[in-house]
Amino acid sequence: MRLTLKFISLGLIALVGFSNPAFAAKEVATVNGKKITQQQFDQFVSVLKSKNPQFDVKANRQALIEELVRREVLYQEAKKQKVDKDKNVAYVIEQNRIDLMVKALVSKEFSKKPIKEKVLKKLYKDKVAGANLKEFKARHILLKTEDEAKAVIAQLDSGDDFAKLAEKKSTGPSAKQGGDLGWFAPGRMVPPFARAVAEMKKGTYSKSPVKTKFGWHVIKLEDSRTKEPPKYEDVKKQLESTVNQQRFQDYVTELTKKAKVKIK
Repeated sequence: MRLTLKFISLGLIALVGFSNPAFAAKEVATVNGKKITQQQFDQFVSVLKSKNPQFDVKANRQALIEELVRREVLYQEAKKQKVDKDKNVAYVIEQNRIDLMVKALVSKEFSKKPIKEKVLKKLYKDKVAGANLKEFKARHILLKTEDEAKAVIAQLDSGDDFAKLAEKKSTGPSAKQGGDLGWFAPGRMVPPFARAVAEMKKGTYSKSPVKTKFGWHVIKLEDSRTKEPPKYEDVKKQLESTVNQQRFQDYVTELTKKAKVKIK
């Protein structure tokens, strides 16, 4: 297996964590006397595993080390040619240094106060309790004018088949499927359509045309159901991310208030 340098550029600028000095000093290879440490190897592996949890590190250890060697060879040549003295390169290096320090600061501050399980469970409870887990299965016939929609409703009142009318009359992309929209959550539809469906009874069609930005709809509600909420463990990482985003915003706001800021 031969890895490409894009993995290096994606991976080793990330802040994975700090190892103890003795462990970090352990080498996996040297290039012109310069050590490539176990810590560098582990950081590289950590990023690869985050993108592909099934990645077999043991089977590809040699290839990973060879890729780190290639990176070091290129880095040493860049230093030799004083690439870092170029103004544009120096600017990018400085921006990466700033980003790395910011990540280290946030990591340090967050590690002082780990998120408590009860906070995550409360957030889970609030989100699930406030979520609309209702789903609907419906068909619709999309028409250009209100009069056309009323004429279709009259045909339905006379006993015409909804799916066949949709195939013949609907201007929407679902016409070939008899207007079938499948199962959907209300949030997937424009508000007037979602409200109309929510107020209908199973097996009925709209007695008045429903206007949206797409045109005039005649809707038939075929079924409805309430989805099972996701399990806590399945969304725990998302909840942690939500909490951390809020913590980060609060932390930045607090620091900004203390700073003397002048915007010109």
